[in-house]
Amino acid sequence: MAFEMPIGNDPASVRKRIEAMEHLLERSFTIPGVNYPVGLDSIVGLVPVVGDLVTAAMGAYLVWEARNIGLPKWKLWRMAGNVAFDTAVGAIPIAGDAFDLLFRSNTRNLRIVKRHLDKHHPSSRVIDS
Repeated sequence: MAFEMPIGNDPASVRKRIEAMEHLLERSFTIPGVNYPVGLDSIVGLVPVVGDLVTAAMGAYLVWEARNIGLPKWKLWRMAGNVAFDTAVGAIPIAGDAFDLLFRSNTRNLRIVKRHLDKHHPSSRVIDS
């Protein structure tokens, strides 16, 4: 069963792509026994320097997609701040890796985008099952 990503520039397609990226970065795996969801942000962040830069670039993709749907600049700056803060603190050895498990910048950014889309593009809203 293949999952197809929408390629359009309409708000509904952008919303699906941002949700998929957030899921990949923050909740794609579950720690057995604890049932705590983790994603590539936490796992790849274990690799010093390179891991944090890769996840920062993936987080910046969410900001770029949000720019394409017309989010106000102050919301884009807030999203960029979330990614920058996550990257800066995540770069600290050991403590930064623990921080990556708790501070989910991409989930925060998804929430910002969803609020904007629900208000300005209600047709892109999807009922969660």
